[in-house]
Amino acid sequence: MVRKKYPETLAIRTQVERTKFNEHSVPLYLTSSFVFEDAETMRAMFADEIEGNIYSRFSNPNVSELIDKVCLLEGAESGVAFASGMAAVFGTFAALLKTGDHIICCESVFGSTHTVLEKQLLRWGITHTYVDIQKTKEWEKAFQPNTKMIFVETPSNPALDIIDLEWLGKLSKKHKCILVVDNCFATPVLQQPIQYGADLVIHSATKYLDGQGRVLGGVTVGRKDLITEIKAFLRQTGAALSPFNAWVLSKSMETLALRMERHSDNALKVAQYLEKHKDVESVKYPFLPSHPKYKIAKKQMKLGGGMVSFIIKGGLKRGKKFLDAVEMASLTGNLGDTRTIISHPASTTHAKLTEKERLASGILPGLIRISVGLEHIEDILEDLEQAFKKSK
Repeated sequence: MVRKKYPETLAIRTQVERTKFNEHSVPLYLTSSFVFEDAETMRAMFADEIEGNIYSRFSNPNVSELIDKVCLLEGAESGVAFASGMAAVFGTFAALLKTGDHIICCESVFGSTHTVLEKQLLRWGITHTYVDIQKTKEWEKAFQPNTKMIFVETPSNPALDIIDLEWLGKLSKKHKCILVVDNCFATPVLQQPIQYGADLVIHSATKYLDGQGRVLGGVTVGRKDLITEIKAFLRQTGAALSPFNAWVLSKSMETLALRMERHSDNALKVAQYLEKHKDVESVKYPFLPSHPKYKIAKKQMKLGGGMVSFIIKGGLKRGKKFLDAVEMASLTGNLGDTRTIISHPASTTHAKLTEKERLASGILPGLIRISVGLEHIEDILEDLEQAFKKSK
């Protein structure tokens, strides 16, 4: 019996077949379309009787390689790639839901996902119910006869709430619902929701899968029958990932495991520093014993990831001063970068939510989100400390 290789190895060694030039690194396939050997092959490929590349809106070798890597790391049967993470979220919803369907979603969810649920899907008669990710008893009450899908983020953005995936997997099977997990913060290196019962897993590849803030991309992987439907939707609607972006992302996957180890190590040290700081009201990090779901996080995640959130004393006014005072860290809307990024969700990524909606998502006025980078930990801590002093 051949031993299965480790995920780190698979992410590096999985690649499309070499061309006649026997290149060691996969070339870029910058082409809009592909040619056929003969008319019959062309007909059969268009009829989906045989596999192959027809048009880069449908498939492309660089895109296929990226999908294969994510599927291997997540333990998924099949996958599809999109032009961005939000395209993957919307495409998954739109391909699998119809007028009259109902979604159960965790309250703590990314602002743009919230907007899709509240505006786009409601226009088409697709309704939703938000449930507090911490109140498991409330989930059972949220089911309706037309509930088709459960959607969660864990850890959530930006509150870093954790949900028990094993429990949720059993709940979704009991009610025969499609369980979709946004695994962006953990990445497949730290957590594999499919092994706990998830049907589909979504990634904003723009974040940790790239890891260097260069390109946009999104991926949905999981059950083959569901992916087939999503592929058909993508093929006709055109939110396809570009070959160049796919090539960049596939190369980035080769260092994902190493990067997540360093991100997690640095983030834990930042969280421990913040927890002891006199100007901090509270800290959220999955691998801090003070996290309310610490035991669950330790059960389903290998490490705590690179995201930390905290409430600064002084609320919104102090929070803005703190952001203005940082010197090394970047102020930007991205995350999962090699460089440390600090943001204020209430005034940026979740600004379009009402105050009531933000509070329900765990976003207090003084909440600050840190995407802890790969810089030396002493330099990160020094930047935070001088920002605390200047913002008083």
